[in-house]
Amino acid sequence: MTVTPGRAHLSAVFVALFVTALWSSSWVLIKWGLVDIAPLPFAGLRYALAALLLSPIILTPANRRALVGCGRREWGLLIGFGLLQYGVTQAAQFLALSYLPATTLSLMLTFTPALVAVLGAVLLGERIGWREILGIAVFLGGAGLYFESKALPVGASLGLIIGTVGVLANAGQTLLGRKVNRDPGLPPSLITALSMAAGAAALLTTGIAVQGWPEITLPGWLIVGWLAVANTALAFWLWNRAQAVLSALEASLINNTMLIQIAVLAVLFLGERLTATQVAGLTLAGVGVLYVQLARMRAARSLLDKLKT
Repeated sequence: MTVTPGRAHLSAVFVALFVTALWSSSWVLIKWGLVDIAPLPFAGLRYALAALLLSPIILTPANRRALVGCGRREWGLLIGFGLLQYGVTQAAQFLALSYLPATTLSLMLTFTPALVAVLGAVLLGERIGWREILGIAVFLGGAGLYFESKALPVGASLGLIIGTVGVLANAGQTLLGRKVNRDPGLPPSLITALSMAAGAAALLTTGIAVQGWPEITLPGWLIVGWLAVANTALAFWLWNRAQAVLSALEASLINNTMLIQIAVLAVLFLGERLTATQVAGLTLAGVGVLYVQLARMRAARSLLDKLKT
């Protein structure tokens, strides 16, 4: 049966929304798993199992030939990207979730696109326009509104510090990811599989060395397995397929729904409570980040149009 372009696009939208639902549910599952499993081995096991499932991608003849053509610089970029994306960012996320409510950390990580804009301006000389500055200001206003009316649990200060490290690492891996996906000319699926394998190996090794091998119950293994199979391996594969059809704007809009999804799931399954003021703060912060993304896309299109003329 032939799939029409309109139906293919609608299918991609639903697939992307399904993926964000999987990723949002990860926050609930991680909070549940952290009751019995130490954060670092937990994160390491999740991504090690997912990397194992994705390893056949690396072993295909075409991908093996592509990797043979990579030099030391390209290999360094791939491994460094994996270490930053999984070894640091995910380690910080799991550790921070052991101290912070899921909604709070989700709000912090939502700042990543705005931070990427700032770091791009400082480190790469990229221009940051007034629209992006306005979006960052709106986000900070929303975040301030949320935190002003949010009573954080004991130990939250350490969680905020770890979460900040995670946000910085997430922004760094986003910037590095641009270079990794542009320079070696490797397919995204291969980059994902290889970088995840490198990062997961470092994360699992470090986690066991620091916190020991965890004694995991059957429910714990079910959580680890589901996170690895459905929320990581399957989700990344589906997201790459959806990205091939969706525009960058559509993908950003759909991805930004995670802030609200996580907040709703945290209320329903984790017992977190949100006041009207906190909901307003989350909404305002989400609008601010979306505005930053829209401004950057507009600037990129404008630059492309100038290059074409």
